[in-house]
Amino acid sequence: MKNYWTLYKPFLKFIGAFLFAYILLTFLYQWYLSGYENNQLDGITRLVASHVEKVLQVFDSNSAVVYHQNTKISILMHQKEVATVIEGCNAISIMILFVSFVIAFAGKFKATLLYLIGGNVLIYLLNVIRIAVLSLLLYRFPAYEHLLHGVIFPLFIYGVVFILWFIWVNYFSIYAKKPTSK
Repeated sequence: MKNYWTLYKPFLKFIGAFLFAYILLTFLYQWYLSGYENNQLDGITRLVASHVEKVLQVFDSNSAVVYHQNTKISILMHQKEVATVIEGCNAISIMILFVSFVIAFAGKFKATLLYLIGGNVLIYLLNVIRIAVLSLLLYRFPAYEHLLHGVIFPLFIYGVVFILWFIWVNYFSIYAKKPTSK
């Protein structure tokens, strides 16, 4: 049994750290959401919607964000609803996944912290841009809603997270190959 522990120790440490971080962060996020009663939208989702509105205004001045009794947010293009922003649109679940993975492959404290901050800021910004571009495309091509919302844009955001993980593991984590001196 000790041989198995020794043999699989790095994998088991990764799984343990990942699960611990993921469960803890998910619990904290659910606790945060529990502060909003009767399906009220949380502050992060509202912030995302307000940033989406600012990005949309750059591309089309006939766009707006409308708040509906604190339960959903509509994105309008030329007075036509093209998208709805709900709690799941704020990318927090993706950030939790990103953070958990980086923590599981943690490197030096400062590098890990800076990478987590930078990565989450990038995910947030790309998510805002993703929602804005999706809204613009849905206005122009409403028949492709499933393809755009269900396939292309999730592929984009998860692809970015995968690239961030790849960079982290290969260049900054404790498992990154160190340059050899000649």
